[in-house]
Amino acid sequence: MFKIRSLVTALTLAGSVSAAYALEALPTEAPAPADNPTTEAKVELGKMLYHDPRLSSTGTVSCNSCHNVMLGGEDNRPNSMGVNGQTGGRSAPTVWNSAFNQVQFWDGRAASLEDQAAGPVTNPIEMGMKNWDEVVARLKTIDGYQKAFTEAFGDNSISKDNATKAIAAYERTLITPNSAYDKYAGGDQSALTEQQVRGMNKAVELGCTACHSGPAFNGGGAFQKFPVFENGYFEAQYHFMKDKGRAEVTKNDSDAHLFKVPTLRNVALTAPYFHNGSVKTLDQAVKIMAKLQLNKDLSKAEIDDIVAFLNGLTGEFPQQKMPRLPATPDRSFDFK
Repeated sequence: MFKIRSLVTALTLAGSVSAAYALEALPTEAPAPADNPTTEAKVELGKMLYHDPRLSSTGTVSCNSCHNVMLGGEDNRPNSMGVNGQTGGRSAPTVWNSAFNQVQFWDGRAASLEDQAAGPVTNPIEMGMKNWDEVVARLKTIDGYQKAFTEAFGDNSISKDNATKAIAAYERTLITPNSAYDKYAGGDQSALTEQQVRGMNKAVELGCTACHSGPAFNGGGAFQKFPVFENGYFEAQYHFMKDKGRAEVTKNDSDAHLFKVPTLRNVALTAPYFHNGSVKTLDQAVKIMAKLQLNKDLSKAEIDDIVAFLNGLTGEFPQQKMPRLPATPDRSFDFK
């Protein structure tokens, strides 16, 4: 259930924000679909599957390899590394608060966390399994998984559908509430520093929150074109336009360079930035976004203020205890 607290403050004091801007704290729970209610058994199973490299062809890559829950929910690499040292063309989005995305992946090709969980396992660059039948067959040889799936779903329940449901159930627990901003939104006017409040006001004034809207600062799953304003100087350095974004999925030219709006939650922890991971620092990312999306040239002081505000979006991370994975005694898999 969403538990969103809102505070709207009139623009009458130097430290206030526009009356059109609602301060929304991050919900502490994520909604689950009707066909996959969250249960403790599913979450525990999902945590095991999420951390298990045996779901990859080489036995070396797990979901956590690229979306590390001991970090900011990704791997701080420009392009994540999959099986046999291969790398893709995009930077791994954070898994923290991904339950509040309406679509998944940069190009929005997955409509749910369940759909998203199915993709990387059989992607030849990422986890490299030939198909999900091969994955299911491997899981069925592990006695501990037989027990865990039965506890979560009932007898004879090891399947692609149930595996992805369990992973999604675990991911819905990965929420980081109680940031300084959340406390400010809840009425604690001392939670943000003066500089952070200036940065928040500037972000609202510029229009940053038109796209990065809502309690997760992710636009509720909207797509936006990036970049809006072409700039040869930045393009020569960062090559943003090489990736066609959503058009790679839809094959429609009108979708070229459309990307899912990423969350700004914990953004200070998730460098490098943008879909191709080409920008190393947050201050440079702010400068580039202002110019390419809003056609604004910001001063160093304005950039510093916005970066300070973005640091105020770092939340509290729930304790993650690494799971004990079911063992495979007296046998080995044909890892390749």
